[in-house]
This record gives sequence, structure tokens and C-alpha cells, in this order.
Amino acid sequence: MTKNGILDSDKVESTVIGAGPVGCVLALVLARRGHQVTLYERRPDIRHEDPAGGRSINLVLTERGLRILGRLGLRDEILSLTVPVLGRMMHSLESKLAYQPYGKDDSECNYSVSRTRLNASLLDAAEAAGVAIHFNQICIDADFESGQVELKDAVSGEHTRRAAGVIFGADGSPSAIRHALVAQGHAEATVDKLNFGYKELYFPAPSSSTDTAAMADHALHIWPRGDHFLMGLANLDGSFTGTAYLPLDGKNSFAELDTPASVRAFFEGQYPDSVRLLSDDFVDAFLANPTGTLGTVRCAPYHLDARALLVGDAAHGIVPFFGQGLNCGFEDCLVLDDLFEQFAHNNAPPEDRLAAIFAQFSALRKPNADAIAEMALDNFVEMRAKVGDPNFLLQKKVEHRIENEMPDIYRSRYAVVMYSALPYRRAFEIGELQQAILRELCEGIEDAAQADMRQARDLIEAKLLPYYERFGIALDF
Repeated sequence: MTKNGILDSDKVESTVIGAGPVGCVLALVLARRGHQVTLYERRPDIRHEDPAGGRSINLVLTERGLRILGRLGLRDEILSLTVPVLGRMMHSLESKLAYQPYGKDDSECNYSVSRTRLNASLLDAAEAAGVAIHFNQICIDADFESGQVELKDAVSGEHTRRAAGVIFGADGSPSAIRHALVAQGHAEATVDKLNFGYKELYFPAPSSSTDTAAMADHALHIWPRGDHFLMGLANLDGSFTGTAYLPLDGKNSFAELDTPASVRAFFEGQYPDSVRLLSDDFVDAFLANPTGTLGTVRCAPYHLDARALLVGDAAHGIVPFFGQGLNCGFEDCLVLDDLFEQFAHNNAPPEDRLAAIFAQFSALRKPNADAIAEMALDNFVEMRAKVGDPNFLLQKKVEHRIENEMPDIYRSRYAVVMYSALPYRRAFEIGELQQAILRELCEGIEDAAQADMRQARDLIEAKLLPYYERFGIALDF
């Protein structure tokens, strides 16, 4: 029943719906485990046709997501496509700059990567591993009893039913596989939409020393304005992919900015230094580019016995404000691969073994996906409002000082999420304890140098160390 300690390849035919980055990595994990994998993608092959423009957000890759790429032998190749990002650069209404490092030093950074370049590289890797990939195939429905999927050809419009074997939904937040599970009574799901949307903009590579200083490529650039914000992430060629996040309606909203004059006046008034940094046609681009929507997908369970499994945004779509959507999806693949290894020598029939793997995956991932969803929503408020608030910046400076002076007992929630492998749920709970500590330390002071480090150690020992001990946490990352 087994072959080389893995599930028999002739026993497991697997179909992955969705050939985005997470779907490709999932396909690679399955192929590595001996599955015969077919991958269906609704879009054309992005390696040969330009993807639809105006709706991309540069992705953020962190150590959490890089772990599965390392296991697959792809870490160095993918890192060559990225730009290291060491911190945030805030642009005030008065065009003043304030820099906030992410980690304890420059060795801890995030990586900005073009979704298209990343996806193309992973498609190449999946094909090289023997995965059969079919493009322009829109999944309409799934029959989990017979193990079939219904597809519509995006070019011809023809409908077909294909034998699928085990069905994996990696088809993003609008997932057809999740909808089928819910419609057939196998899962429950909610989609909570924000009254915010986003539009892609473009910052050309800086052409002067002044502009280079204003758009340093080692930083995520943010123009925080309370109820809206602009941001930019660097590309390999020195340009930046920009994104404007605004309410869908009301004041300073996409609905209100519907003429060239209103768009230009808004940017000149709200993001004055961006006007010279953005492309010359940014007003036309703003009006022409589609408005993307934002929301949180919550689902349970993520599986149906041994017949289907949801991963990535299909199971737990989150808003992009913690830079963890991609990394959470990649971590799904790592956890699934770990479970395949854990059950590899189990003598149960392959179907029972797969059902046990899927059930354990749901149990492990659900609480952690819910936790990063909450943290991403918290970071939404942080990015559009708090990063420009003096009290918040003071807390961050005090925290940075504590991290550098006491790294053995204190790492920020941000660092735990981005640079460690600790579960998201633990990072969330650690962050709650840290907030209480920082509020107490910052009472009555105006400068981080005034913070009492003896008091900081006492608070950490009283509030955080018992939590570390309870869950066996070591800050050795």
C-alpha cells in the first residue's frame, strides 16, 4: 500500500484548482510525495501573455513562507527575484520622512516580489516536476462523491467534467471549491468585506538624488492619513508598485474621485510629495485601473474526509496589511508536507490515512489562520492611522530599544510573525501581553531614552516569561 514511505502514486490522483503561487507550491509538495497532479488555472499562462494590469499588489515574502521554498530547493531562485525591505518609511502631510526599522537589525527583513515573476518561476518548477497544467479553465463546480470537477473553457466557453481524484482548492478568496463544499453542506463559510478598496499605481525608478532619498528601495513607503493611505513597494528595476487604499464611498473615497481634477486635487492635498514621484499619467491610471476589493474569508472545516482540502486564501483569505497572505498559504503547504511525513509509515489504508492527514491539517491551521486574520485587520488600522501617531511611534521606539537590549526575552509581535516559525496564535497572544507592557512603560515619557529598562525587564518577567514557559517558547530565531 505504500511506496518509498509515501502514498502510492497509483492510488492518489490529485487535482489542484488554482495555479497561483500557493497552488503551484501545493502541486510541488504533492508531486514530491508521489501524487499524480493536474493543475487547472482560470487565467491564461502568464509566462506567455501579459496578465491583466491594474490590480496587482507586490507580494511580501518572509522567513515563514521561505521555509517551504527551501525544502523544495527553490529558496535561492525565488530570493533572486526579490528586493529586501528593512523597514517602513512614513511620509507625512508636510512631506517629512520618518523611518521605522522592522527587525532588531538589518539581518531581519522582508522581501518585496512581483506576483507575476514569482508565479512564473513557480509554474516552471511545477512543470519540471511533472505537474500537468491547463490554463483558461474556470472551475464551475465540484462533485465530491464522484471525484469530478466541472470546468468552463475561458476561450471557447465549452463545459466539461473531468475526473479529479482528490480535489484541492487553491483558487483564492472567491474559491469555487469552497463554494461547492458549502453548497453541498460539507462546510460553513463567511466573507466579511471591508468598505475599502485599492487601486494600483506606478512609481518610476527615481531620477534624482532627492527622489532616491524620498523613495529609498529598502523601505515600504506609507502615506498614512487616518481614513486612507498610499503605499509603495520596490521592484528589481528600481521602480515601485504603488497601491492607494481608500473607502469605497463617502469622503475621500473612490466614488468621490471620479474626474481628473478631483483625483489630482486629492493627491496634491493628501500625498503632496507623491505627485512628483508617481508616473506622469498617474491621474489617468487611477481613473482607468479597476478597484480591487478587500475582505476576510473564514471557513470550517477546511476538508471533506479524504476527498477535498482547501488551502491558502480559499480556506482563509485575509486582508493584505500584515504581508502574510502569501506566507500563510505557503505555510499551509509546509504543514501539509509535515503531515504527509508524519503519516508516511502508518499502515492504515491510503484513503483513511489521507482523511486523517486532512483532519489534522484543519485542526492545526484553523486557529492560526483566524489569528493572522485578526492581526491583519489590526495592522490595517496601524498602517493607515497609527504609523503617523506620535504615541504609537514612541511605543515602537521603546520596543525597538527593548528588543536590542533584551533579545533573549523580548521579540516584538511583528518579529514573531515575520521571522519565526511560532504559530500565529502564539504571536497574537504574545502581542496582547506586549501592548500592556508598552503602555505602562510609555506613561509620562516623551522620548524612548527615558524608558526605564529595569521596569521593562520586571514587566517582561512578570507577564511574558510565564507565557513562554507555559508553551515552551524560545526566542532563538
